[in-house]
Amino acid sequence: MPVSPAATAPAVGPAGHPEAHVMEQVRPGEIAIGVIIGRVSEFFDFFVFGIAAVLVFPQVFFPFVDAYTGTLYSFSLFSLAFITRPLGALFGRVLHDWYGRGTKLTFALFMLGTATAGMAFLPGYTSIGTAAIVLLGLFRAAQGVALGASWDGLPSLLALNAPENRRGWFAMIPQLGAPIGFLIAAGLFVMLVASLSSADFLDWGWRYPFYVAFSINVVALFARLRLVETPEFTHLLRTRQLMPAPLGEMFKLQWRRIALGALAPLACFALFHLVTVFPLSWVTLFSHESVVEFLLVQCAGAAIAIVTMMISGICADRLGRRTTLGIGAALIAIFSICGMLPLFLTGTRAGAYIFILAGFALLGFTHAQASGAINSSFERRFRYSAAVLTSDFAWLLGAAFAPLIALLITAHLGIGYVGLYLLSGAVVTLLVLRVNRSLEMKDE
Repeated sequence: MPVSPAATAPAVGPAGHPEAHVMEQVRPGEIAIGVIIGRVSEFFDFFVFGIAAVLVFPQVFFPFVDAYTGTLYSFSLFSLAFITRPLGALFGRVLHDWYGRGTKLTFALFMLGTATAGMAFLPGYTSIGTAAIVLLGLFRAAQGVALGASWDGLPSLLALNAPENRRGWFAMIPQLGAPIGFLIAAGLFVMLVASLSSADFLDWGWRYPFYVAFSINVVALFARLRLVETPEFTHLLRTRQLMPAPLGEMFKLQWRRIALGALAPLACFALFHLVTVFPLSWVTLFSHESVVEFLLVQCAGAAIAIVTMMISGICADRLGRRTTLGIGAALIAIFSICGMLPLFLTGTRAGAYIFILAGFALLGFTHAQASGAINSSFERRFRYSAAVLTSDFAWLLGAAFAPLIALLITAHLGIGYVGLYLLSGAVVTLLVLRVNRSLEMKDE
């Protein structure tokens, strides 16, 4: 059975280099760059689909129903990638065991880029009928499989090699990929919507961001392979026990932490799509406001999220990760009532903009520590395998159906009741934090 050089490398550093010297050679900053590039590519792919699910797919793939129903169908397809992510993680485990980490990562990122770029070539419903919808769903499911399989352990390695008093800061760094990825995706759509006629945008303009995705994924692939395939990083990954653990033993001994870890970030993962994807559906279906202006406001919100992520990293180092997550969940609970209800119920442009900007600020603060808390709650030997599955389950529970549920609530009960949906996620997060004491830093 073929095995990559990474999988057969000895558990020692390069000749003449003891572990301490290898640690000096590999700086946390080097890991951070690879992690950020990888996360930007992943979030860019997902946000391109999310934005297109509102602005494009209802007209191109679901023209046989009204705009509201078409958007519901699009959001249903949107959730497919989150459903298939855990399957992708398990598939990636098989690839890692058989062919090594580098081969697995290459396959996953090419699959992610190909699935996203493949959507750009899809004919619409008027050309090939239902087959267009089926192909779109298959490509979306493939995105989820690829993302689940692309786990390389670098975020955990970054946390393990961070200075002891700055682990909250370094746990925040991988999360910067989310607002940066959104900025690039939203910026491309702003340029296209603003510069093209509606007919040209729906005919060919929307396809451009999907083309770009493949190029970004190629860059991310080489940036990450440069790390995981070097002897120094291979040595660190092995000595830090960032290798696959037996699944049966992991689920037997870590099932409670996996379950609690999947529920802990529920508040911020629900908020994640309520300030990115859902507002676009609200403005296109229930208002007469400019989509371009909304996207620009969201871009400003993403910039604010970068700042609040940095603030969260500082707070986590000073107060502890669990306390920081609790503060974030409490703020989301307050925001779900005092922010969402009056701001969106007013139906004014200013109210909606304030909601988006405040929501992004909260999202940055809470999302910054979510994945780091998941990673650090496991015993060292289970961290590599358990962290990716727990994160995938957390995204499935918190984010996969959030735009769909919010749109259904808005249409049948009113926009204000979306705040209660967000409040339920904040309550769950607070309850889990109270029960789970293992979410403090365990990166030593």
